[in-house]
Amino acid sequence: MLVLAFGEARGGDVSSIVKEELDREFATLNKLDPSVYYLAYRIDETKSWTIGGAFGNLISSDKTDTRYLTTVLRVGDRQFDNTHVFKGDEAGMSFSATALPLANKADAIKQEIWLQTDRAYKQAKADYLAKKNQIKLDDTHGVADFSNEAPEQFLTPPLEVKFDEADFDKWQEISRRCSKLFLKDEGIKEGNFSFEYNVTRKIFISSEGTHVEQNSPYVRIMISGLIQSDEGNEMPLAKSFYAESPDKLPSTVELMKETSELVDKLIDLKEATLAEPYTGPAILSSEAAGVFFHEIFGHRVEGHRMKDENDGQTFKTRLGDKVLPKTLNVVFDPTQKYFHEQYLIGYYKFDDQGVAAQKVDVINKGVLKDFLYSRTPIEGTEHSNGHGRASVGSSAVSRQSNMFVSSNKPLTNEALRKMLIKECKKQKLAYGYFFKEVTGGFTTTGRYMPNAFNVFPTEVYRVYVDGREDELVRGVDLIGTPLSMFSNIKAAGDVQDVFTGFCGAESGWVPVTTVAPAIFVEKIETQRKAQLFSKGTILPAPTLNQK
Repeated sequence: MLVLAFGEARGGDVSSIVKEELDREFATLNKLDPSVYYLAYRIDETKSWTIGGAFGNLISSDKTDTRYLTTVLRVGDRQFDNTHVFKGDEAGMSFSATALPLANKADAIKQEIWLQTDRAYKQAKADYLAKKNQIKLDDTHGVADFSNEAPEQFLTPPLEVKFDEADFDKWQEISRRCSKLFLKDEGIKEGNFSFEYNVTRKIFISSEGTHVEQNSPYVRIMISGLIQSDEGNEMPLAKSFYAESPDKLPSTVELMKETSELVDKLIDLKEATLAEPYTGPAILSSEAAGVFFHEIFGHRVEGHRMKDENDGQTFKTRLGDKVLPKTLNVVFDPTQKYFHEQYLIGYYKFDDQGVAAQKVDVINKGVLKDFLYSRTPIEGTEHSNGHGRASVGSSAVSRQSNMFVSSNKPLTNEALRKMLIKECKKQKLAYGYFFKEVTGGFTTTGRYMPNAFNVFPTEVYRVYVDGREDELVRGVDLIGTPLSMFSNIKAAGDVQDVFTGFCGAESGWVPVTTVAPAIFVEKIETQRKAQLFSKGTILPAPTLNQK
């Protein structure tokens, strides 16, 4: 059995080494002109096991051990520094990362930190001087570039990772067995099962005196396939499972069952009706609603966007206004680790700027109460609420964490279905839509493109008013504009489910979770999905079991 306690297991204390070099660097850089008024180092130590299987065969199997340093350096002062964004400027993404030695050898680690910090200072100095040359009094509006926060000390003991060769072999075999089920139909072009166990030790040390060490583990199973219809249209389906550790994942029997059901859905999709563009009522399952709220609502309450004049700033002037139905509440809470015993990967104690995570009531009875803040102040607020997040090498901005959507007047799924059919009859439509599964989506928030969204459903059904069986359709994208969609939400369900994923934005990819109920929307719009066509194969698959 492998028991790894990260830094300590490698011989020594990496935090002490980093702190010594930070103190040495800051003592000098703080006296230069322009001076460094803030210096912080983020260290991400990761141990990971990844396994990939396709059509019953192992195609990848890897164990990796990495340690990365992200340097955060600010020149000038809190009011105006090298990160300042003028009105009309595009907020850029900052990358400053380097690999650190895995062994805790002080000289080797300090050498890499010294070189990286030197590069970071030279770039920050150039940026700062360039911005000072174009400063205008009307650009700052008195809003600082960096908030003043109290130093924090939080040291979680290193996580013991227990995952031995027998465990690795077990998941390799599960990968083979599950992926073999995709051989059922010759139209299936991709049939994959992937396993990823990732344990990260996150260390944050700053010149302000903050020192945070915490663990961020997750394990992910991804089952995915792609089938080709007779006319050449390619259609994907995927199913994922997340947990805190491998022993919390579904059993082998359950995973085989889930894979088999996904294969059957793929085969059904092959023969499903190609949907036409549609406008009318729909029900979004809790999973689909989770993606919807994350993409269409969540990104629009990330506070740094209120300072970016290029952003559409949908809600900038709407604090205190009703922006969602009065029955809905939205809370972001990164301090909540579980929901009904299900692990939430948007959980953390401190964000990537060393600020304590906080529960934020963003919507209460439909009224906008607050935004998510990093250490970038905006008009009306001076402090972070613990939502400054970033991946390795990126500068932290305000990002989502664990989002919880709830209703003050929840309805059963049966009641939502009755509302759907009633509204279809009112609009003289033969059917409405039920969006059951989605893979993700995207939204645009800038001013120079339409503020729109596109959610990618993979399992969609027509619900007929005449009582006939629901019909699976394919080729549907859910599209629209946010304010219009929000105004058409009429009811929400009484069962909340979890949607888990990784969100990509200005500061890289971060783990997020949305807990939401199903919702009934009076009017949605769909378009035909961009079709991926390819010519069919000349010969049948060699591994297909022919009868």
